[in-house]
Amino acid sequence: MQSADIRDYDYIIVGAGSAGSVVANRLSADPNNKVLMLEAGPASHPWSAIPVGYARLLENPAANWCYSAEPEASTNGRKIAVPRGRMLGGSSSINGLVFVRGQAQDFDTWAQLGNKGWSYADVLPFFKQLESYDGGEDEYRGRDGPLRVTDPDEHGALYDALIEAAGQVGIPHNPDYNGATQEGIAMSQATISNGRRMSTAYCYLDPARKRKNLSIETGALTEALVLDGKRCTGVRYTVGGKPRQARARREVVVSAGSINSPQLLELSGIGQAARLQDLGIEVRHDLAGVGENLRDHYAPRTRWAIGTPGVTYNDMGSGLGLVKQAMRYLFSRKGMLGIPAAPLRAFVRSREGLDGPDVLLGFVPMLYEPGFKLSATAGITCYAHAMRPDSTGHIHITSADPKTPPAINFNFLSSPLDAEITVRAVRIVRALMTAPAMTALQTKELAPGPMRASDQEILDWVKAAAETTYHPVGTCKMGSDPMAVVDDQLRVRGLEGLRVADASIMPTLTSGNTNAPSIMIGEKAADLVLQAALGS
Repeated sequence: MQSADIRDYDYIIVGAGSAGSVVANRLSADPNNKVLMLEAGPASHPWSAIPVGYARLLENPAANWCYSAEPEASTNGRKIAVPRGRMLGGSSSINGLVFVRGQAQDFDTWAQLGNKGWSYADVLPFFKQLESYDGGEDEYRGRDGPLRVTDPDEHGALYDALIEAAGQVGIPHNPDYNGATQEGIAMSQATISNGRRMSTAYCYLDPARKRKNLSIETGALTEALVLDGKRCTGVRYTVGGKPRQARARREVVVSAGSINSPQLLELSGIGQAARLQDLGIEVRHDLAGVGENLRDHYAPRTRWAIGTPGVTYNDMGSGLGLVKQAMRYLFSRKGMLGIPAAPLRAFVRSREGLDGPDVLLGFVPMLYEPGFKLSATAGITCYAHAMRPDSTGHIHITSADPKTPPAINFNFLSSPLDAEITVRAVRIVRALMTAPAMTALQTKELAPGPMRASDQEILDWVKAAAETTYHPVGTCKMGSDPMAVVDDQLRVRGLEGLRVADASIMPTLTSGNTNAPSIMIGEKAADLVLQAALGS
């Protein structure tokens, strides 16, 4: 490739997802910064703007990498789907739209692991900076940020009964789980405004598109980072199969997500030396932690029939009801087409003596079959999982070809405590769903089924039926220990000019959905980059 083919920028960002879009917006706000953003997927997809569109995108290769995990004992040999957004906005453009920051202790744990500047007190200003939220307390919530976060418009007898039933089993009502405390049951806060998805593409990239100093290239597959000794100087990528190269005068920021970020590092010769050598990849930087520390929420979906007619979307959203729901959305932007994936959720303690909740319950007001098709049986789905699992797996490339998907191994339930908490979570769901307020709706357990009564029987069902909640993190872990990939400034350890900014840097999983903390990471990463520039 001739030097004339190489274009120069101050900053190059690989990946336009939940964090990368934020970084691009913040860095390009200074007209003196020339910024290139590369995204492997397309600019948009018609289903992305509509909240319920996630059901059409979770298995759609037009907007999704459509990865799957390797079979393992904890899944009874099943290949678990691992959807990841492949378009501007990344997974924020295809996810279930639920906004959960996590608990203060999540981030305090990161700080206790040696990551200075990542305690809850440190990251709270960035959470407030990113959001525009109508309710809540000023001490905890932001009002003027790019991302619109709303309380739901959903109401009805089913939600009222669930909240009442939760109270009957000792779970309090907490309208703002992103405020002073997380514990309790509440309608889900969502990245939805006026019936439209608030992705980072919409909230961060669209306002920045007209900036002359920001270049956004879609259909751009980054194949390798360019290294000059121990300094990253740029990237090699293809558009429509044609090779291109870009040079970064200051820094390259990898924001490709928990699957693709470690993949790109390994393709570039950054990772476990022996593994790379076996694939014929020149080792440029031996870094043992790349691809390790994979964590996700492993969640069984319990299923309950509801005998009372007209309270679930199986009744309200089938046949002529679906036409009515479509018309309601068209004219009011409300109803079935405008809700997040689980409109009601509860954060609960699996046992007495804990400092805070360790289990998440998510309630979906319908029963559905594979492919998100409405079931003929009216009912409710409730998924339940441990929020901070100890089990860790790994992601590694199996080929030097960037188009070959990496091997994903979650190693779910390898921690006995994770298995114990998961079983307890299922029992909590049972207690809530059989409380007086719910039995009044004529509930009947369908899965796991009342015949599965012992802990082992429940655990066997979990292994046969559970899925992830699509929250992979940790594969480029932040820290100072030998397995850390980035330091607390998000700089790749041992290299210059290279940072990672996405969910892969999380040392541990946050308590709930990971989109909000990923956006926070993007905000903090941009601040770190800009502060470094001021000091140079």
